Amino acid sequence: MGSEVEALEENNTWTLEDLPPGKRAIGCKWVYKIKYNADGTIERYKARLVALGNKQIEGEDYGETFAPVARMGTVVCFLKLQQETIGRCTKWMYTTPSYMEILSKRFI
Repeated sequence: MGSEVEALEENNTWTLEDLPPGKRAIGCKWVYKIKYNADGTIERYKARLVALGNKQIEGEDYGETFAPVARMGTVVCFLKLQQETIGRCTKWMYTTPSYMEILSKRFI
């Protein structure tokens, strides 16, 4: 377990922050897994640190989550419309936020 803690610290996995007033920290626990050699003998015990998300209270520790997802038919229709009206499609057009904002205002 010591080597896992060292690896987490070396990789800058976390940063220490002050807890906001009125909030409580959620706990964590170590989860262990046994790694075996090809002949079935134990190679090592592998450990990982996990947060106890089941201890959180909805509305107090976290709010509603929402992830909008477009249907594939909508994406195809949007790309076809864009191609017919503007012309050529390039990769940078779909990754540039300002270009996507222009398209959203123009076609949606």
